[in-house]
Amino acid sequence: MKHWIIAVFCVLGLAGCASDYIIATTDGQMITADGKPKLDEDTGMLKFEDGEGNEQQIPQSEVKQIIER
Repeated sequence: MKHWIIAVFCVLGLAGCASDYIIATTDGQMITADGKPKLDEDTGMLKFEDGEGNEQQIPQSEVKQIIER
């Protein structure tokens, strides 16, 4: 019985690790990203996955703020 309780806590703990982020742009857009956006230093583009699972990119110069939700 104790094993399934431990398994439940592990699953709940892993589910809490994935966070959404809000990317605020200089022109006022609010973009939701699944997981933490990553900066490609070679291109200067911020890469992130949108709510539909598609990989998106935005120039770092257009990003005003990134907020963890």
